[in-house]
Amino acid sequence: MASGNSEPPRRTLTANAVKVLIAGGFGVGKTTMVASVSEVPPLRTEEVITAASEGVDDLSGVEKKTTTTVALDFGRITINPELILYLFGTPGQDRFWFMWDELAEGALGAVVLADTRRLDSCFAAVDFFERRNLPFVVGVNCFDGAYRYGTEEVRSALDLGPEVPLLLCDARERDSTKQVLTILMEHVMARNDLAPSY
Repeated sequence: MASGNSEPPRRTLTANAVKVLIAGGFGVGKTTMVASVSEVPPLRTEEVITAASEGVDDLSGVEKKTTTTVALDFGRITINPELILYLFGTPGQDRFWFMWDELAEGALGAVVLADTRRLDSCFAAVDFFERRNLPFVVGVNCFDGAYRYGTEEVRSALDLGPEVPLLLCDARERDSTKQVLTILMEHVMARNDLAPSY
């Protein structure tokens, strides 16, 4: 016989895993962004830049860079008990672009990191996501010593429509990276007519 004081069944929450790409040109801060926010030690596939890359990789503007991602970066952040983001940082050099299609498979959205010192390095990433109709935001990574352009100046230079969120950020700072990811999730939900639950 059932007791009148029985507790209602507990609802089990199932986390939704969402794949997000962190993309952009060579040396824009993708590895740094993933590491700044990941709640687990990030997986990195960095290798030392050697003389073999001379004449292949364009180091202009990032001459002091000594390592480069050769496959991907991976990290994870829990937004709330129902939403976990899996972050995949893409390699930036042209010779590793063949991996982008594989990495983009199943992604819900992307962050395109831009460096105003070398803005042309993110054109290919913007084009990649526009052609695939994959929601993306542009995070302008504010490097020390670089001239600070306004967001509308950058939007105009990248020929972005008003529907693409664009914001200034610091890929080294956890809170700044979280803000970029939050804006991306809001953009994805707005495009899919979903209400945010976080």
